[in-house]
Amino acid sequence: MPELPEVEVVRRGLARWVVGERIASVAVLHPRPVRKHVAGPDDFAARLRGRVITDVARRGKYLWCELDDDHALLAHLGMSGQMLLEPPDAEDEKHLRVRFTFDADAGDREPSPGGGPAHGAAPGDHLGGRELRFVDQRMFGGLSLVPLVTTPDGLAGGTGRGPGGEPAPSAPQVPVGVEHVARDVLDPLLDVEAMVARLRGRRTTVKRAILDQTLVSGVGNIYADEALWRSRLNAERATSSLPAAVVLDLLEDLKVVMTEALAQGGTSFDSLYVDVNGSSGYFERGLAVYGRAGKPCPRCGTPIVREAFANRSSHRCPRCQPDPHA
Repeated sequence: MPELPEVEVVRRGLARWVVGERIASVAVLHPRPVRKHVAGPDDFAARLRGRVITDVARRGKYLWCELDDDHALLAHLGMSGQMLLEPPDAEDEKHLRVRFTFDADAGDREPSPGGGPAHGAAPGDHLGGRELRFVDQRMFGGLSLVPLVTTPDGLAGGTGRGPGGEPAPSAPQVPVGVEHVARDVLDPLLDVEAMVARLRGRRTTVKRAILDQTLVSGVGNIYADEALWRSRLNAERATSSLPAAVVLDLLEDLKVVMTEALAQGGTSFDSLYVDVNGSSGYFERGLAVYGRAGKPCPRCGTPIVREAFANRSSHRCPRCQPDPHA
């Protein structure tokens, strides 16, 4: 399942091209991806027509397009969801579920808040007639149209797009249903001290804690294993046994590994995760333990082991990350 780096790569690609664009049409080709819209696919499409996308934001693994009517098009990629920008004459993908087209007249785009070029990617960036396609083979992901509400702390909802196209804090609002999602380690507004205290106060193990999206968001199995290896922590270590300094180091290792993954376009083990142009990430080449069972630890040479974990798997070095119960 895509984690923070993969979703952020998609967010940046979308923000470059669709911010300021007016939705001309929506075609729902399969009802399951919009199953949360109780009024049905036709209403979903009708309510999006004519709306302008004002920002593309992300918190943890959640991605949304802010609209000009205090609503958001909320997307969750699930296990195989893709947001692709394609020419209208491109052949339909086998698992195409929803198609968006945009107003061909660039003059209809909203101006940027500070004036100057239209609030799109950068001067001259325009979709040029391309479509936005939601493709999802397994259909665990989905799209929904939900109201935007003020964030519980009154601060930015997550990562959005700055006036020059760079990542920047988004508006102080999140889509309904995302209020419970914690900030992530790349969010400059993350209260690190509070995060450390909350994690140490949980009666659980450290991997379960960092996978809890209400504690810290965006972390999945891949980056949990990688950060725990960097911190020399076993996944089964009790959070209550961790000194504050160790938790701080773990959060920093999470930040470092996600930053490195983001710089390389994320991690792609198959064709299910791609960016908006259909390109795969290549951080898989830099993984230290995840998916490397039987291969030598990059630090000490001990063979990596794979262990069952909550219907999934954990990967660790038995020497660098010894069993706390042994």
